Amino acid sequence: MMGGKRKEWMKTDRKETAQQLQKVIQLSMPAVMAQVSAVAMQYIDTAMVGSLGADATAAIGLVSSTTWLFGGLCIAAATGFSVQAAQLIGGNRDAEARQVLRQAVCTTFLFGTLLLTAGLSISQGLPVWLGGEASVCTEASRYFRIYACALPAAQLRQTAGSMLQCSGDMKVPGRLNMMMCALDVIFNSLLIFPSRKVVLLNHSVWIAGAGLGVAGAALGTALAEAVTAACMLYAVLFRSVHLRLESGCRRDWQEWKPDGRRLCTALRLAVPMGMEHVILCGAQIAGTRIVAPLGTVAVAANSLAVTAESLCYMPGSGISAAATTLVGQSIGAGKPQLAKRYARLSVALGAVVMAVTGGLMFLGAPLMFAMLTPDAAIRALGVRVLRIEAFAEPLFAVSIVTAGALRGAGDTLVPSLMNLASMWGVRITASVILAPRFGLVGVWTAMCTELCVRGVLFLIRLLRGKWLDRRIVV
Repeated sequence: MMGGKRKEWMKTDRKETAQQLQKVIQLSMPAVMAQVSAVAMQYIDTAMVGSLGADATAAIGLVSSTTWLFGGLCIAAATGFSVQAAQLIGGNRDAEARQVLRQAVCTTFLFGTLLLTAGLSISQGLPVWLGGEASVCTEASRYFRIYACALPAAQLRQTAGSMLQCSGDMKVPGRLNMMMCALDVIFNSLLIFPSRKVVLLNHSVWIAGAGLGVAGAALGTALAEAVTAACMLYAVLFRSVHLRLESGCRRDWQEWKPDGRRLCTALRLAVPMGMEHVILCGAQIAGTRIVAPLGTVAVAANSLAVTAESLCYMPGSGISAAATTLVGQSIGAGKPQLAKRYARLSVALGAVVMAVTGGLMFLGAPLMFAMLTPDAAIRALGVRVLRIEAFAEPLFAVSIVTAGALRGAGDTLVPSLMNLASMWGVRITASVILAPRFGLVGVWTAMCTELCVRGVLFLIRLLRGKWLDRRIVV
């Protein structure tokens, strides 16, 4: 009798687990596809710029860590509001979620404008401070200046996309992000290269071009960001099932005034995340300074290897977005045990997927670099360091997806502190020791070690379960 009940319970539990895993996959797939398409865009962009020579590639690579820093701050600002929306929607409080959306649009646009101002103020001296060679500093400065001008649009795109995702709509932001990738390729092909003839199917085709080089790559991305931001805002403000604004809210500007309670909650979530991105990207910038004296080939190989590796970890980022939504909505619905199950299933799925992509990256490294650059020296060095990184991918997935799950519960401070200890205590320290002796190989060995340490730290945090006690909206 007892044995029969036990078997029935196990059968039911397996069925529920299968349904929950299916939901994780369903929510993850659009986000994963959007992330993969974004990486494909980076590959095409990099290949376009790479055809201009090592200096052009190094110019973008020199400031890439700083662009990640600014992009990370945009993500932090958006998350401060989107996690609130996820928990409110989970508790069937859509009207309050729409209030959060209004606060998010106004506040994050102002924040994006502040980032623009900061970016313009440092654009001239940044490449020199990062230790770039004179041959690349001018183009690097021009690239970053144009990038900074697009930050308000990038912030609004991130905010609107995050709000849609946390409402459970992964398809629309996924499609729009893929559209942005396509637009970026089109704009870049028109702006990077001069007017030229291209042979297609034995026919000569004339293609107009501006011939702006590295600056054209930045301008193409900026235009793609602006178009996508407009589409994303339209989708969340007028089409979202849970978040679209009622006609009265559109007309009544009183509804858009700052709400101290929502803003304080957003700050409580966003500030630790912002500090986390400052810590991570500050370490990456420090890493750039460590790599810069190794020469143009090392800087270019480092930049291209980071781009190549991103194809491997982007699926983890997509699964992380799904974990944020599922955990946030479960917490908001008052179901912490369901939140725990979704978190663990998401982390397990991310680790398996990135173990597979890590293996593919190890085997396909030569082909990746053959697509990214014609320079033989850059290819050879890039393949060596990329294969080192492949061994860290499963534990890297654990850290990425766990961070997303914890974010859904409102747990952002402790993960930030763990990243601080891992990045500066392991990666930068080891890089400083290994770079003078082993060059770029030493830097990437330090990076691989640090990602493994970070994964273990996040796994311990996940399994201990203290984050389940958090609930950011009342």
